[in-house]
Amino acid sequence: MPVTPAHDFPSDLLAGQEELHQVRSVLLALLKRLPWSVEPLDGFSDTGGWRKVERPASPGWTQEEQAEVEQLRTRERELAVFVTCHDYWEQVSGPAAVAARARLKHAHDAPDDSLPASH
Repeated sequence: MPVTPAHDFPSDLLAGQEELHQVRSVLLALLKRLPWSVEPLDGFSDTGGWRKVERPASPGWTQEEQAEVEQLRTRERELAVFVTCHDYWEQVSGPAAVAARARLKHAHDAPDDSLPASH
């Protein structure tokens, strides 16, 4: 099966995919940094289940943090729709489309010749 080089993707599709990666990275880092609960909640410890679960008390998220998460999630959805519904995908179908979508996700990872060819 032919491999779609990154330079064969439209520039707006490449840019959309790259921004999607960036937004997801920022969102993940933010969620890891925030308290485990959006609302203030007491901590708990559950040792009776099949695995121990403990959480410290959560002060909750500030209005600014909630707004930032919502803004990033909204942008993530917009970009995901843009990338998956781009006109480019009308040109490819079947296994070629699957390979091209996988290739697009990694288009910014490394130079084309360092990525493995699909079979």
